[in-house]
Amino acid sequence: MKTFKSLLLIVSVLTLLVSCGDDFTVLAPQSERNVENFYQTDTDFITGINGAYAGLAGNNAYGRAYALAFEMRSDNFANGGGATGLAESLLRINHFTELTTAPEVEDTWAGGYEIIARANTILSRLEGASLDNPALGQRIRGEALFIRSLVYYNLAVIFGNIAIQLDEVTTPNVDINQVSADVIYDQIAGDLAEAEGLLPDSYGGADIGRATSGAAATLLGLVQLTNGNNGEAEAALRRVVNSGQYVLLPNYADLWGAENENNDESIFEIQYKAGGQGTGSSFTEYFSPDFSVSGGVGGGNAPQTLSDDALAAFEEEDERYFGGSFGYTTPDDPEDEGNEYLSKYDGVQFDAFDADNNFIVFRYADVLLMLAEALGDTPEANALINQVRARAGLTTPVESLPGSFEEKLLLERRREFVGENKRWPDLKRFGVAQPVLAEQLNEDENLSYTADDIRLLYPIPQREIDSAPGELEQNPL
Repeated sequence: MKTFKSLLLIVSVLTLLVSCGDDFTVLAPQSERNVENFYQTDTDFITGINGAYAGLAGNNAYGRAYALAFEMRSDNFANGGGATGLAESLLRINHFTELTTAPEVEDTWAGGYEIIARANTILSRLEGASLDNPALGQRIRGEALFIRSLVYYNLAVIFGNIAIQLDEVTTPNVDINQVSADVIYDQIAGDLAEAEGLLPDSYGGADIGRATSGAAATLLGLVQLTNGNNGEAEAALRRVVNSGQYVLLPNYADLWGAENENNDESIFEIQYKAGGQGTGSSFTEYFSPDFSVSGGVGGGNAPQTLSDDALAAFEEEDERYFGGSFGYTTPDDPEDEGNEYLSKYDGVQFDAFDADNNFIVFRYADVLLMLAEALGDTPEANALINQVRARAGLTTPVESLPGSFEEKLLLERRREFVGENKRWPDLKRFGVAQPVLAEQLNEDENLSYTADDIRLLYPIPQREIDSAPGELEQNPL
């Protein structure tokens, strides 16, 4: 097998690390340290794993890239920035015509493998480490396995057949091993099973927000569902339910805002902190349409705008509609329809793209609805869906609504998780992405798409194909 010399797939041996502090996942990189001399002490490994968390928070992952890949791609959002200049690339994502040289494609790929490389370095160095606190080493191993698995899951959904790298890279020359997505899912299922046994149920103090056993089991359930293993998914998700660690909050609106972060429903969040240090979140800016929402700073020009189709998906009495999901750009005129925007991430920004709002990757409502998915059309599954509906103020049992079980569950997931990076993976997992997206684009944007025009995979960046000739196969374009 040929060797690959592009540092876009495997980052340099000099891995970028961050120092430790109150908000462990969000501190900006301070320096580069030679890893040969660095991974010696407990503090070194804490610093290293914090760097991996910081990668998740960055723009090439949850900070921006995944929102574009999963929400802009879906029928929930459309490009709000026009069709020329920099906005053209976003429009292409929405219209399934993105180029192999698109920065969003390149950055998502490269950013994902940078995080994976950080995790691999930690896992490798733990093998020969002599820590003062061996239990800490086991926990950090679990965290690294979780982070690596989370990134591999996202990359597999986005790109499909991707390169798998599980060892630390100590040279820029490395063999490329492109495997199918189901091989990736099998690998990370095993990693997550191990991670679940290494991670604690919860944390206190400054460690709140790190990966827990519940986070590992939740991701494992999602991975197994995606790979068609409903029985294994059910087992993992039942462990989360039976743990007693999580509950549905009584009010949907109480999930959102910096004051509500890491609440009793939250299973795993990406942690952000505003203040001009490069550690704040960008979601207020990305979804807010004007200065009044973003605290008077920033552009007030959301690149992602709600689709008509998303707004029409809600029942009239659904408290999620204006109880946390949506707001009006003219709040003094609640009858001003047509000016709705996603308000889940409203927050006062310190500066443009710099707010305190965390991003919730997993929460308990997701566990309940995924467990229902794993069970199929059964009384227990319908009862799980009705728990989520009842919190939203919907009293009609899901069993009495029209449509198949799968159609009703997919609709409930859309309502519950709009703007939370779940819609595109859900449409793919349920096997309906192509007809649903073709119909929505034709109706909302007056296009003439067929199901075949809907790409199920993003293209692998052309620069990666060129750097490894014959080793990476391009996705259908």
